[in-house]
Amino acid sequence: MRVLELERFSSVEMGRIFIVELDGKLYRCRVCGTHLALAEDLISKAFYCRPGKAFLFSNVSNVSFGDQEERVMLSGMHTVVDLFCCSCGQNVGWKYESAREKTLKYEGKFVLERRKIDDGPDSHYYIDTAHPVDHNENMYIDDDN
Repeated sequence: MRVLELERFSSVEMGRIFIVELDGKLYRCRVCGTHLALAEDLISKAFYCRPGKAFLFSNVSNVSFGDQEERVMLSGMHTVVDLFCCSCGQNVGWKYESAREKTLKYEGKFVLERRKIDDGPDSHYYIDTAHPVDHNENMYIDDDN
């Protein structure tokens, strides 16, 4: 694993960004190619969000976190934070912070939306780009239940 240092200067945010280069089979940001997660941290490919498929991970890298918010999902009410690629700012998914139902098992887990990540030039996943995206809807389903 290598750590790269980038300088970012903007009127809103100034500072240094440290990018972790992951080793092994990995998932990258589709926009800029920044390493986001290792295949060995993949828990489930059976998640779905409004725009399509999503993957559940135990760990992710090179992301920044949005504000905590309550979202009603098909599995119930959850407190989540959005995940943003720390290089390009693309919203790539969300993290489960907590759930009202303590029986739900996603607390502390990360979800990356399939259409916003890439697993390299040999990508063999079908990506459904035909459905319009409604960013105001937060309905998610997990096929593992």
